Amino acid sequence: MDLSSSPTPRLAFTVLTVNVHKGFTSFNRRFMLPELRDAVRQVGADVVFLQEVLGTHRHHARRVANFPAQPHYEFLADSIWSQYAYGRNAVYDSGHHGNALLSKFPIVHFENHDISVAGPERRGMLHCMLQPPELERPVHAICVHLGLQEAHRHRQLHRVAALVRSLPSDDPVVLAGDFNDWRGRAHGLLAREAGLREVFVHSFGRAVRTFPATMPLLALDRIYVRGVAVHLPVVLPRRPWNRLSDHAPLAAELVL
Repeated sequence: MDLSSSPTPRLAFTVLTVNVHKGFTSFNRRFMLPELRDAVRQVGADVVFLQEVLGTHRHHARRVANFPAQPHYEFLADSIWSQYAYGRNAVYDSGHHGNALLSKFPIVHFENHDISVAGPERRGMLHCMLQPPELERPVHAICVHLGLQEAHRHRQLHRVAALVRSLPSDDPVVLAGDFNDWRGRAHGLLAREAGLREVFVHSFGRAVRTFPATMPLLALDRIYVRGVAVHLPVVLPRRPWNRLSDHAPLAAELVL
């Protein structure tokens, strides 16, 4: 595709999504947040969707030698992503965690939606409006972490679809995160109800396996888009990601 010949402004950017597992490897064996920050930087993504990111944790702060003093989304953003938003989902005695979004584009508005279903499992949907200087319309970036029970996920997917339907039809949408959708039920529902397509399913015919990161068996993580002219999967190396979290990341190049 020759973008230089297009009469309208185009924006090309890279997105990355990863469940950071509160900065620990599988089974909480090692704290890997500094190494994970280096790996995220190497991808060079413009927008990063994070799940299970810690806002604070007093117990870990006392016990782990290299535990950052600031919230983990600020530590990961550092000097690379000047804009970030955090949606607190789970609160407990020692701290809290949730979803976060890091962006090189201005975040002009954000809102965290509680999409938890009755019970102890707390889940959220972080909706951020990005305003790249090159575009007149905003880009809607929605970071989600859905429940472990299929009945809960079904209800949460309807909430996600309703949010997307409520947005202006001409505004581009990027929906990414940990869907816990090992049965692949989200694709059809989000396509029918919100006009979303999954980047890897569209290119490869199936979702990419991301869990567990050491030997992926389940396709839990996704990147869905609407109103995007071009979307290309980015294949990331197995290492070092297989030892940084319990989920492998996904990345894609998008053109609006």
